[in-house]
Amino acid sequence: MPLQAGIVGLPNVGKSTLFNAVSNSAKAQASNYRFCTIDPNVGLVDVPDERLDKLAELVKPNKVVPTQIEIVDIAGLVRGASRGEGLGNKFLGNIREVDAIIHVIRCFEDENILRDEGEINPVGDKEIIDTELQLKDLESVEKKIQKIEKQARVGGDAKAKAEFEVLKRCQEWLLQGKNVRELGLAKEELPAIADLFLLSIKPVLYVANVDEGSMHTGNKYSEILQKVADAEGAQMIILNNSIEAQITEMEDPDDKAMFFEEYGMKEAGLNRLIRAAYKLLTLRTYFTAGVQEVRAWTIQEGWKAPQAAGVIHTDFEKGFIKAEVIGYNDYVKYGSEAACREAGRLRIEGKEYVVADGDVMHFRFNV
Repeated sequence: MPLQAGIVGLPNVGKSTLFNAVSNSAKAQASNYRFCTIDPNVGLVDVPDERLDKLAELVKPNKVVPTQIEIVDIAGLVRGASRGEGLGNKFLGNIREVDAIIHVIRCFEDENILRDEGEINPVGDKEIIDTELQLKDLESVEKKIQKIEKQARVGGDAKAKAEFEVLKRCQEWLLQGKNVRELGLAKEELPAIADLFLLSIKPVLYVANVDEGSMHTGNKYSEILQKVADAEGAQMIILNNSIEAQITEMEDPDDKAMFFEEYGMKEAGLNRLIRAAYKLLTLRTYFTAGVQEVRAWTIQEGWKAPQAAGVIHTDFEKGFIKAEVIGYNDYVKYGSEAACREAGRLRIEGKEYVVADGDVMHFRFNV
């Protein structure tokens, strides 16, 4: 199952419009009233990759298959969601299930689009959602603290004591109105809170939904939001969601090219969004390239060759013998697998090989 990035935000900020634009397998209803989206919409999204296109150009296969991620359109959150306001519990439960957050924030003025929170205030809008996630996390952390406190302080349980210390740090951090992802927990500390599935620990990508005139340069609202994102070490992308939705409705390549020229675009902004979401999930890509098919495969950063082989089929991992590996740049330079082999650029790697992003691979296995 592909990893999921959930689109979140206040009502009427353009979440469902963005989902409709980004998803190539589902269409979400986009309407101008609160809670238009009740059940989350899920769509599989192709990840644009120029390397896949280049390999296909060289190999000329019968089929080209991009890799995909899942994008989830989640109901709009309102102030008080952590206490069950609006669709709060359902909304927060849906966020808990995704691996990363795409946070859409309104950075445009339009009196025809409803807004509950007064004047346009991107940082204030961001903080509303942050606060609700933090409050829900605080509730989860404090429940576990109560559960293990006696065991940690009196029972002499070393594991419970270590977990208790991590939980107390999270509690203090959340009480300051900060997200757990910014706490900087060490890798060995994360198991202490893994069972809580905290909301504010998830990586986030901010999308500044701007007006048409600001889609290239941004505006005063997106500039403010960018400063906040930079302070968090988070990435932000500027889009006009309505324009992106129009692009996806175009089937004729010539029409699309004319549209790009008219709006001064080199590619759809959604391509930047999808690539950023892919990176946010710490995903990497390797390729298989043959006459029948050139295909991109998704793996987690740091995976070794047998794990990567298992993405194709579990038998590949179980019976892994070795991998034939060509670096992407070498493949493009020499133009074919045969030429890379002749030039000594095809490597034989074993079970401990950590797959590099862009590797072109062929696996040998025995079941």
